[in-house]
Amino acid sequence: MDRLRPRDRERKVFSGFTDTEIEKLECFFTEYGGLSINRHFCVKVAKGISRSAGRAGKPVVKWDEVQNWFDNRQKKSPVKATPPSINQKTVTPSPDISKNVAARPDASDLKKANETNQLPKAAEKLPDLSELEFEARSRDGAWYDVERFLSHRFVSSGETEVRVRFVGFGAEEDEWVNVKNDVRERSIPLENWECLKVNAGEMMLCLQERKDQAIYYDALILDVERKMHDIRGCRCIFLIQYDHDKSEEKVRLRRLCRRA
Repeated sequence: MDRLRPRDRERKVFSGFTDTEIEKLECFFTEYGGLSINRHFCVKVAKGISRSAGRAGKPVVKWDEVQNWFDNRQKKSPVKATPPSINQKTVTPSPDISKNVAARPDASDLKKANETNQLPKAAEKLPDLSELEFEARSRDGAWYDVERFLSHRFVSSGETEVRVRFVGFGAEEDEWVNVKNDVRERSIPLENWECLKVNAGEMMLCLQERKDQAIYYDALILDVERKMHDIRGCRCIFLIQYDHDKSEEKVRLRRLCRRA
């Protein structure tokens, strides 16, 4: 099946937060405004916003853009924090905005998450899977963003299949896909500074650019040629091997996405 993949993963210039995103930021400011809004906190918030349904087709939010928002908000309306008592440890907020959980969490997963993450009570909420974004593997072996799940069925093997509508395609392109093997949380494009996190042996999602199509396939990183960054951003070169046909190609970071 030949498809021209919508280029919705390309980086665009950040033009501000949406009204819905500002509401979420306001909630975090109310809860954590008096605590230490550090880089770790802002990275989690930025990733959560970037993965939200309302951010589809929009630029990926960077952590410093979140930090700037909090800084400006703090200047407009400072929030006083309750000073910690003696021997009380300072808690760095760890918001659950990203909702980066498995597509089918079970009770044991939630129990472990509650035991390992000591969150403020206000942030201890059950994950809302409706806000997760997914991608599914088509019969052509490529991964496409899922617009919505239409129905499900159980096959003779006992496994579950779902009928998906792909983003940018009509009903005639709907497909039944295996939930376990062919559905996962949407992969996220990498920032320039994240090139150091990409190493040989990792599986990534890579945009295969051809004359008549641009499609995302799983790919194995074979080798990384580190280069100095310049005004254009990351100039490193990654030798990859596509998983579907074992062909090899050298690509730039802009064509790679980290699998969730």
